Amino acid sequence: MTCECFLLLPRVCAALADPRQPGSDDTCLEKLLDWLRCLAALDPTMELVQDNPCLTELITSVLALPEPSPSILSFTLRLAGILAASENRFQHLQQEKLLVRLFGRDGPLNSAVWEDASVRSGWVEGVHSMMHHQPALHFLCSGGGIDVIFSLQGDPSLFVASAASQLLVHMLTFSVEFETTKPLSTKDCDWPACAQMIIKRIEDSLQSSSASHIEQSLKLLTSLFGSCHATWTEALWLGIAKQIESFLTEETVQAQHMLVNLLLNMAWSPVFYDTEGSFWPLVTSALEHLTPVQAGPLAVGILRIYKCPQDVRIQALTVLLQPMDCILRAASQPLEYAGLLDESVSDPITVESLLSSKSSCVSLLCQTLGHLEELLSLIYLPVNLPFTSLLRSLMTILQFCNGFLSPASPLGSTISRILINCFRVQRSALDVLAALSAKRGCDMLIGSLFDVLLAYLESPNTSPIVLKKTFQATSKWLMRLQELSYSNSQWQQTEKILGDVFLVLQKRLCSPCWEVRDSSLEFLTVLIERLSDQDEFRQSLLSSEVPRLTENLLEDPESYVRASAVTAMGQLAFITYFAPESPVAGNQYNKENAVAKLQEILSTDPEGFPRRAVISIFTEWLRQGCTGQLEDTEQFVSRVIQTVEHDLDWEVRLGGLELVKSFCNQTICQLGLPKCPYVPVTSGVTSSTHQSELLQIFCRAKLFSFLFRSLCDCDKPVGQRACDILLGLRSAFYPNSTLEHSQGTGDSPASHGIAWLQRTLRQGSLAQNFPTDGGNGVDFQDPESMMLALGTIDLEELHDELNKSSDHVEKSPQSLLQDILATVGTIEENEADCY
Repeated sequence: MTCECFLLLPRVCAALADPRQPGSDDTCLEKLLDWLRCLAALDPTMELVQDNPCLTELITSVLALPEPSPSILSFTLRLAGILAASENRFQHLQQEKLLVRLFGRDGPLNSAVWEDASVRSGWVEGVHSMMHHQPALHFLCSGGGIDVIFSLQGDPSLFVASAASQLLVHMLTFSVEFETTKPLSTKDCDWPACAQMIIKRIEDSLQSSSASHIEQSLKLLTSLFGSCHATWTEALWLGIAKQIESFLTEETVQAQHMLVNLLLNMAWSPVFYDTEGSFWPLVTSALEHLTPVQAGPLAVGILRIYKCPQDVRIQALTVLLQPMDCILRAASQPLEYAGLLDESVSDPITVESLLSSKSSCVSLLCQTLGHLEELLSLIYLPVNLPFTSLLRSLMTILQFCNGFLSPASPLGSTISRILINCFRVQRSALDVLAALSAKRGCDMLIGSLFDVLLAYLESPNTSPIVLKKTFQATSKWLMRLQELSYSNSQWQQTEKILGDVFLVLQKRLCSPCWEVRDSSLEFLTVLIERLSDQDEFRQSLLSSEVPRLTENLLEDPESYVRASAVTAMGQLAFITYFAPESPVAGNQYNKENAVAKLQEILSTDPEGFPRRAVISIFTEWLRQGCTGQLEDTEQFVSRVIQTVEHDLDWEVRLGGLELVKSFCNQTICQLGLPKCPYVPVTSGVTSSTHQSELLQIFCRAKLFSFLFRSLCDCDKPVGQRACDILLGLRSAFYPNSTLEHSQGTGDSPASHGIAWLQRTLRQGSLAQNFPTDGGNGVDFQDPESMMLALGTIDLEELHDELNKSSDHVEKSPQSLLQDILATVGTIEENEADCY
């Protein structure tokens, strides 16, 4: 603690305890507690309270108040808990009778202020903070604290109820692990006294007729088994297993929905990996007795666990797939194809009745599809899924949703009427469809699959959200189609599908709905990024109207669409402009005109999104070595950075710095110097010829004026990136061994200008009218001056300043204490930091 804080803290404590003062801001009190918690943790001795008696005086003063404010009392309870976390300080507070007056029966528990949730929350948090040693545990157990905490599990405040449950878990774990001398069994006498009290209350609650008490104990057990994997948890489980199992079959107690999280937390614990115990049979029973909606989360959770008995895993998969199997069977009778399941775990009639009801059909299918997507996203699938039948079921759902399937069965007709134009199910099914593209075994259905996808892409009834999902699924399956074309020589099928896709895309690019145009451009961009190396793809794309329509959308009235069009055009350029040979004869696209359009957007577009897209595309072109085919790269970069350095959007300016970084890297590589100037090198630029040539290029491109100006940018990320680039350049021109010899400016003509520049840069964003035209003796296009600037200016100091948080002064404890005093009116006006 600094001397200033030491002097301010007594005044703060006195102000907080004074009922005449207005209450301090709760945020300040939270920060004060955080600071005191850090101090207490650093030094568990008595020194904190001995050197700062004002802390205990604050507690005494608040307790003496007839009606303390709830916020100050809550603060005091938490402060006492923080101080009592050390056994020495706990004993001191006990001797002063402070803890019993705060946390005992005669404290706030029996006063009117207990009705305030913040006081109850402070009481629980204070107890939790001190619960790090056995005296605190015994103090609470002997004083009736266990009863209070159990009652708070049902508190109307969810925060208090959750904190109380977490506190009981902590106390039970602490009691068992620090007070047990031998392995535990299910006999009461083997448990430590405090643990025995808690376990007895849990058992009594589970056996009670109160649904709320049962629910609270199940939540407590769920938290316990999720956080503690000690072997003694098995002894606890054996004592309550039969009661838990009875909840699956007893209709009088509706606790089934609470069991899923409990069983999953236990399944992840190594304690219950043993297949010979009673746990896994209980999981099997739960999968049988829970409703399909309740069993779904349990099933997918079990399937994610590798150390799970095979029979339980198969049963969980059966539960998960049952709704999909029902869909497949409802589509036609008799069943044309093999179903997903040979037999069901639960009664199929139950699933059929849920799918026949409008209120439950959509929710059950969305839940099932979400679980399947979660399962398919795993790198390693611990179970074999029937991918072909699953894909057929997904296609059936999508056809039900758009009305393209006329089922013969009564159940199928009912489901079809419920699902027609249901975008929730459509989105979920398309997500699973996209995830399924990475799996093998669906190749024979790929033709039928694209029929379904194209139907969605063509249909005017497809909503923009569903269309976006359809585009995403289509792009992934087109990549899969390309793989199949290589292996099976199915060129004709691929060409036909690509032709159909681009025909639909042409229509969608002309849609009156801007979301549709935007999604179409995003889809095109993804296709080019992933398939541009395929001859069939390039042929189909360039023979369509898609490139022309994309270029037209650069002038779209909607800025999001213009930005997407810029990105698509940037990717399209790799095929139309930068390819060694255009795959389409007679390609008339004017690349200079297209580049000019992008530069015009960068200069004149009123919205930031298109301008950001342009600078990103220019940077990518530069990184790919394509700008040399446009014009001289140096002039190109110079023109771009002169445009972006005055842009009002900081992300555009930041993008300009990324362009500069790539240009520096590329130029140094071309001259045969160390590959990347942003990694320390040992030799640096030793060749004076190369050094001079590099500096001349960078100066002609006006890089240094842009970089040094950016150091004073009002948006910190811009300054930070500029500083990083300058540090990288300096490491190339000045190896560590030679930098120290260049620190002095000497008597060179540029020395006075560099000194002025150093002073200006220290002002940071406060620098006014930063000159880039040689004013004040600084010539940013003079190689000698810039070499001197790189070696002289303390870039490390600037880097440290730029990386400080904007509130680094205000975040200090001294500033916090001053703010609290200012709030309660006991400090001179304007003396406190305001933030």
